[in-house]
Amino acid sequence: MKLSGTYTALVTPFRGGAVDEEALRRLVEAQIEGGVAGVVPVGTTGESPTLTHEEHIRVIAKTVEFAAGRVAVVAGTGSNSTAEAIDLTRAAEDAGADAALLVAPYYNKPSQAGLYAHFAAIAQSTRLPLVLYNIPGRCGVEIAAETVQALAREHKSIIGLKEAGGSVDRLSQLRQLLPEDFALLSGDDSLTLPFLSVGAVGVISVASNLVPKAVVNLVESFLSGKVAKAERLHRRLYPLFRDLFVETNPVPIKTALALRGWISPEVRLPLVPLQPSSRARLEKTLALVGTAPEEA
Repeated sequence: MKLSGTYTALVTPFRGGAVDEEALRRLVEAQIEGGVAGVVPVGTTGESPTLTHEEHIRVIAKTVEFAAGRVAVVAGTGSNSTAEAIDLTRAAEDAGADAALLVAPYYNKPSQAGLYAHFAAIAQSTRLPLVLYNIPGRCGVEIAAETVQALAREHKSIIGLKEAGGSVDRLSQLRQLLPEDFALLSGDDSLTLPFLSVGAVGVISVASNLVPKAVVNLVESFLSGKVAKAERLHRRLYPLFRDLFVETNPVPIKTALALRGWISPEVRLPLVPLQPSSRARLEKTLALVGTAPEEA
């Protein structure tokens, strides 16, 4: 499997406390119509920590069903328990996912040796291609560049990394250490353009839930050599990239989608609805950016 382009970190729509499968179907269709390369259910943006094990697996299975082979499904199956991550990854494989996204173990703060052992055990348990996910701000631990290098060298099913550490320098370091066919993907919409400029090949995007065509256009413009166009799109989209994180993700993106009438803004505790001041700011930004800023 070759990773490149735009992958949407799907929200998990809720209604009345339950997963809204019809809204999920509509969202997947919108992504496909927008031209994304793939969708990523039940990651951070999909509120995976608050889904039951059964809900988690069902959301993956329904996403595979709705995508129907038209785009890749990269299922979020990470955990701070290696055994649970293995179970979820195997379940995703059984459900027909194309790959799995594995966040670094959170809260228990393993050493680099522990991180290597964790990801190696998962790689040995499945035939799925695996994408590591580095987000130290949420996990409290960073997957060191040298650990990524060792995992990529020793486990050929580990084919990529979603990088959300906020550092262009680290992305440059990773590109130097890793083979060219190892996919580096931006995990921050606002850093997609600078990451592409130093060797990333795409993004796992929050904003593309709302504006898939625009994010696809930005990434494809850069990868096809239309750098000036990509920069113009980045500048136009930047206020949205920024304000979709005015409060904890995915509260703002769910609010934005609700303002468009696509889903309910419902989130699960301990997340709470967007504060009025943040909502006003987001509404202003949505009006400024527009619903489909595909050209620049």
